[in-house]
Amino acid sequence: MWTEQKLDELLTIPSDNLVRDMAALDGDIMVLGAGGKMGPSLCLLAKAACRKAGVDKKIIAVSRFNDPIVVDLLAKNDITMISSDLLQADALDKLPDCTNIIYAAGRKFGTEGTEHLTWAMNAWLPATVAERFKGSRIVVFSSGNIYPFASLNSGGCTEETKTAPVGEYAMSCLARERMFEYGSSVYGTKVFIYRLNYAVDLRYGVLHDIASCILREEAVSLSMAVFNCIWQGDANEIALRALHHCASPPLKINVTGSETVGVRYAAEELGKLLGKTPRFTGEPSENAILSNAGKCVEMFGYPTIGINAMIKMQAQWLLNGGRSLGKPTHFEERKGEF
Repeated sequence: MWTEQKLDELLTIPSDNLVRDMAALDGDIMVLGAGGKMGPSLCLLAKAACRKAGVDKKIIAVSRFNDPIVVDLLAKNDITMISSDLLQADALDKLPDCTNIIYAAGRKFGTEGTEHLTWAMNAWLPATVAERFKGSRIVVFSSGNIYPFASLNSGGCTEETKTAPVGEYAMSCLARERMFEYGSSVYGTKVFIYRLNYAVDLRYGVLHDIASCILREEAVSLSMAVFNCIWQGDANEIALRALHHCASPPLKINVTGSETVGVRYAAEELGKLLGKTPRFTGEPSENAILSNAGKCVEMFGYPTIGINAMIKMQAQWLLNGGRSLGKPTHFEERKGEF
């Protein structure tokens, strides 16, 4: 039986490699944007790894903290919380200096019609963070949306693929990278640019979107015929271990699972487990947002949980009445309109 506590525990079990890396890492860790989809479990994983390593390291979570469930979870796990709207003019000045920064702040949904807010969060704020924390190591969350669509048999875009963002959200993600690259160039700041797509947490993610569509008896779109995804516990571990790989110029790494997953395959497997036959709409595309995670695997190893296991867990979570964050990925979007 899945519960919120069981899911949070599974997401925050540190590997031996992470424990060793936390033991060898100097300084505290501050997560900017810690109240989002990945931030809470990222903070808990960091704290669990430090405890297991026997090191006294402060984990600082910075966010507006609009979700009382998140506040309660972090408080119970000895995470230092700082409530802050990072877009306020003096917000960064009020934050403490910190050796290690994970930049997880960002805006995607709601971009259409309020593009200026997305650019402020994804481009202006990174410029000010790069200035404020120029002496820190910084892991910067980015997105695979900065790449062009890749053919289905290409193996996905590599870190050497020329960027070609579609739509203002993706453009602002590239701007975020450029601002940290500029900071690294000017100040020598060590940066790791973490290009993610897509994390799976059971409360949200591509599999959650497909399964929810099936349960509502709505047609699943095939317009984006395939996708990449990675278990959020693995994704968070990579973000923390990446602190040891920050560099100037910044190191850029694709973070995702090693499988290319067919939307039809995922839907049919989920349908079997949910007891419903999925319906489909749209013609399968000949290309998609796909990333090649070869360098990530070489650096950090293969993800611990594969697609079939994630599909089974996702179905069980929803059948058990598991909570949804109400944040669809819109993985099927091909025009970059979020």
